[in-house]
Amino acid sequence: MLFNSLEFLVFFPIVTILYFLLPQRNRTLMLLIASCVFYMAFIPVYIFILFITILIDYFAGMWIEDAEGPKRKRLLLLSIISTCLVLFVFKYFNFFNDTFASIAVTLGLNYSFAGLDIILPIGLSFHTFQSLSYVIEVYYRRQKTERDFLTYSLYVMFYPQLVAGPIERPQNLLHQFWEDHKFDYDRVVRGLQLMGFGFFKKVVIADRLAPMVNMVYNDPEGHNGIQAIVATIMFAYQIYCDFSGYSDIAIGAAQVMGFKLMTNFRRPYFSKSISEFWKRWHISLSTWFRDYVYIPLGGNRVAVPRWYFNLFITFLVSGLWHGANWTFVCWGALHGIYLVLAIPTQKFRDGLKRALGISKVKWLNTAIQVVIVFILADFAWIFFRANSVGDAFVIIERIGQDGWEFLRRLVSGDMAYVTNAIKTLGFDKDEVMIVLGAIGALKIVEIWQERKGSVREQLYHKPIWQRWAFYYVLVLAVLFLGAYGQEVQFIYFQF
Repeated sequence: MLFNSLEFLVFFPIVTILYFLLPQRNRTLMLLIASCVFYMAFIPVYIFILFITILIDYFAGMWIEDAEGPKRKRLLLLSIISTCLVLFVFKYFNFFNDTFASIAVTLGLNYSFAGLDIILPIGLSFHTFQSLSYVIEVYYRRQKTERDFLTYSLYVMFYPQLVAGPIERPQNLLHQFWEDHKFDYDRVVRGLQLMGFGFFKKVVIADRLAPMVNMVYNDPEGHNGIQAIVATIMFAYQIYCDFSGYSDIAIGAAQVMGFKLMTNFRRPYFSKSISEFWKRWHISLSTWFRDYVYIPLGGNRVAVPRWYFNLFITFLVSGLWHGANWTFVCWGALHGIYLVLAIPTQKFRDGLKRALGISKVKWLNTAIQVVIVFILADFAWIFFRANSVGDAFVIIERIGQDGWEFLRRLVSGDMAYVTNAIKTLGFDKDEVMIVLGAIGALKIVEIWQERKGSVREQLYHKPIWQRWAFYYVLVLAVLFLGAYGQEVQFIYFQF
């Protein structure tokens, strides 16, 4: 079930009302049933795959907690392998099988293993990682096992964050299912505010940008450099608004019922370094890889070459997590390279800024850093969005032909040139103005948040007429400026 669907418009209020009407002892079962209905709205039979993952780690958690010595580690490894095997079969078997087949053909060898004719279950990587975090935390004795099967099942299947996160840790979420959340008007309003902002990002910005991006990236040979540049910049905002919009809706829906999910995005395009970018982008995943991959590898508490290796391999694996395609591997590798190169070049870059006098002008220094990080991140997005590595290089070649002219016009503030470039993609003036206006409104809100903190908190202290004026504007924007020709699936559902 998509958040941006009529079904969810009915599902959400019914589940929320039932949650507050039922006594505490019945809420877990109701939420679990509702989460099953939510997930089965996609492909019903795949609920059994999720059930297998739940069974594996539910029993593994109890066995690990009761075990001592080397047996604990063996049980942990068995749990991780068993859970990841499900992920491998559905997500990665065909990828590696095709790769081996290509290598065999190149070497003139006979390779006859056929691929699997299966569809990747929605959000499999997300609930797999959430399940893994539970057994790992139990192993390190940072989390007690959840002996109630229904509660543990709901931890994995909680509908707001079931298919695209945030990837929660058991310490944050499990205990909340045992708490009695009373109806709180202010909390409900704040949750609905966040959901509204999420819908604005998704249907007004992301879904309007999707056709433009798809047009270029599905036919890179048929478009020029300006179109490739525009589509690549717009994809940066499409994926951000699509995914952060989902997170806002998920966190807001949970907040309405009294659950607090972790923040997943903090305005990443204001980052002044790639390292900071990953502290602001998909925070639940970046911290997952930090805690369960990077730190166990040794983190930065090792020799410098090994430190570089740890950084690079963590982001390489992160890229593969996103998708079974070499494009995602390249994307992850690029971010790994960015982070590795940032370390030995730090002194040189600081010296260059001092020599040019940039470091003395704070706003200029910040602006240059933010722009550079956006360009680096956006360049990596080319591989993330491209249908193949070959297509990615075609896009890069096209951009190389016209990039400097477009950048010069953009920096000089020649918005007519930029607008005309967007129009070459076949969108009329109204469409262009809606897209640019919506992105502009988003940037204003985010600049405000960067400087003065949460808009929701500040709105809470405003007079009632100002609050309701804001609500009306937001709702009307979602209703009348959103793209509703067809329901566009959230990008991260494929992961």
